[in-house]
Amino acid sequence: MQVQLTDITLRYAQQPVLAHLNFTVPDGELVALLGPSGSGKTTLLNLLAGLLTPSAGRLTFNGTDVTHQDPRQRHVGMVFQDYALYPHLNVLDNIAFPLKMAHVKRAVRREQAQTYAQLVHVDDQLTKFPRELSGGQQQRVALARALIKHPDLLLLDEPLSNLDAALRVELRDEIRRIQRLTGVTTLFVTHDQADALRIADRIIVLANRCVQQSGTGADLYRHPRNQFVAQFIGTPAINLLAVDTIRPFLNSQIPSDRLQSATTLGIRSEALQLAPLPPTTTTLGQLPATLTRQVLIGRDRQTSLATPAGSLLSTAIPTNFPAGQTIQLTVAASGSFLFAADGRCIWDGDADA
Repeated sequence: MQVQLTDITLRYAQQPVLAHLNFTVPDGELVALLGPSGSGKTTLLNLLAGLLTPSAGRLTFNGTDVTHQDPRQRHVGMVFQDYALYPHLNVLDNIAFPLKMAHVKRAVRREQAQTYAQLVHVDDQLTKFPRELSGGQQQRVALARALIKHPDLLLLDEPLSNLDAALRVELRDEIRRIQRLTGVTTLFVTHDQADALRIADRIIVLANRCVQQSGTGADLYRHPRNQFVAQFIGTPAINLLAVDTIRPFLNSQIPSDRLQSATTLGIRSEALQLAPLPPTTTTLGQLPATLTRQVLIGRDRQTSLATPAGSLLSTAIPTNFPAGQTIQLTVAASGSFLFAADGRCIWDGDADA
């Protein structure tokens, strides 16, 4: 099912919670709603489920206006952050509960519940109660209970936030697998970019009550629309320098009018490399740097550097230098961005250099 939001606004006591949201979720895609706490992600999910009604705007499912439609008519399945399983029902009965409410015959609903339990890999836990399950198992049961209704739209509200790191990785891959098998259009709310980048077809970045940018993870990383997106997407975080401090070390690759209009230069960690670079690589300039610390994190060597323009972090210096070593640092155009005072990206090293 295709979901479209047109100029959706929601106010509480005349204060905007969501403002002029416009985006489309294509049929069959898994889309992540990504943003910091308090950005309105769960509120947006409640709007889609029909638990809240927008103050203005239009919401359509497959072209049909559902803005004021009753939640029971929307064919939406929802998995909550705390799973919301019924403690007095075992796994089988928890999964089958939506069918019981729909007055499906007992034998039929039990058979379907077993099928969905197998889909989410809890078919060996059917007689257990929620208190006897791990967090990951509870999450799987909640997912099966949402899917058994054959929803046209599946909403997942921070489904991995209560899990430890290893289980989180396992479950997010499971969500991707199950979504691919069922083909149900899915919105997945998270504040963790790793979850969104790992499983989503498309990411919608939500902050300050509005959509900052939407696109694939690669698009958001390589072509951020503004400074917020550039800072929010990517690990480690992008380096940010005042243009006035870095200007003496830059060459003429950046048009002077863009440089004059910019207040901040953003540099991805991989764009800070040892000089000299191959002639085929477009560079913005060079500056001296003193190595202050190197840390090996998995395969990445993160190098902290002190420069005349400010502190920087690079992941593109493979050599193990001692602390205090002075090196010549090159800034590659690819992975560098200029931001105006209002945060807009006005020059993109990948697209404009």
